[in-house]
Amino acid sequence: MNGITTRLHWTNQPYEWHVNEGQEVFAVLDGRVEMYWREDGKQQSVVLETGDVFYASIGTEHVAHPIGQARILVVETAGSV
Repeated sequence: MNGITTRLHWTNQPYEWHVNEGQEVFAVLDGRVEMYWREDGKQQSVVLETGDVFYASIGTEHVAHPIGQARILVVETAGSV
């Protein structure tokens, strides 16, 4: 979609800390995920439940940690981590 990728992940493994070159939308389709991000040098987190969405703006350092098995839809700029 014009430089945007849409991927569906089935995972129980944590992602790696990263910063996307573009915006990212991260939607939990099934399961639970603890999302961590850093803002002004401080780490924050929120537990995302089925149906919740996390938006990472350009430059937002973040990482997702599934709590057990999760199905996740990620929409981001092509070539992002």
